[in-house]
Amino acid sequence: MTRTFGQRLHAGIEQYGPLCVGIDPHGFLLDAWDLPRTATGLREFGLRVVEAASGTIGIVKPQVAFFEMFGSAGFSALEEVLAAARAAGLIVIADAKRGDIGSSVDAYGDAWLTPGSPLEADAVTLAAYTGTGALAGVFDLAERHGKGAFVLAATSNPESQTLQTATVTGGERPGISVAGLVAAEIDAWNRSHASTDDGEGHELGSIGVVLGATKNLLDYGVDALSLGQATPLMPVLAPGFGHQGARFDDIRSIYGPLSAGTVVSTSRAALAAGPSALRDTLADQAAQLAGALS
Repeated sequence: MTRTFGQRLHAGIEQYGPLCVGIDPHGFLLDAWDLPRTATGLREFGLRVVEAASGTIGIVKPQVAFFEMFGSAGFSALEEVLAAARAAGLIVIADAKRGDIGSSVDAYGDAWLTPGSPLEADAVTLAAYTGTGALAGVFDLAERHGKGAFVLAATSNPESQTLQTATVTGGERPGISVAGLVAAEIDAWNRSHASTDDGEGHELGSIGVVLGATKNLLDYGVDALSLGQATPLMPVLAPGFGHQGARFDDIRSIYGPLSAGTVVSTSRAALAAGPSALRDTLADQAAQLAGALS
């Protein structure tokens, strides 16, 4: 039986810890790494990050936007980076933030989560402005193929507050915030789709949410203490560490019991070390993170 994404994510965290490095080839980083601002430079950057991460941490997160800038050549570079990362045994989260309705969103799911697709990843980030129900086809596809997804709920950018803290007036959960609604609906999806017959346990669900570490989650209407009591535990993708100001020492106070399934994303704070020092930097950050969670 194919293991679920949640089971694979749990195993990866158990082996390497929850640190995830973003493959974010900013122009200034390409310059610092002495790489050209071209698709070729992006490819080399991504492959060097994969090489440094392999055997050091368990999760990488390519930021799709940087590759899209170069059109078909950029996507070709991304395909090579994704394939190399998966071949190295890394869990790959494609940070694509896709969202739509009907056959359009299903096509996004096919692109990123279908085995054998040129853009195949282990999980993809999704936007729920069309409603989490509109993403059901992608969730079902993920479940069939042992893949996962992370849906934006409370993001790390300051511009998110007005929209994500707005109060829902209808539906089954009136009075909840938009961010709280997304988190509650994803939590409910995991519980309703938990398998009970594989004998491997169900520590983590396969569909998670993005909850920025720079936020007070209660201010956004997300009750981590309550959500953290669910089985299986809803995984969290947590941006905002390092350059954006969040500290590893803050993880338990921010995420409470959700910390056990939180993927901690680092990017510029690690990548600025350069290619020759990146492996050691990731190892140091992984050790710091382990200490914060011990």
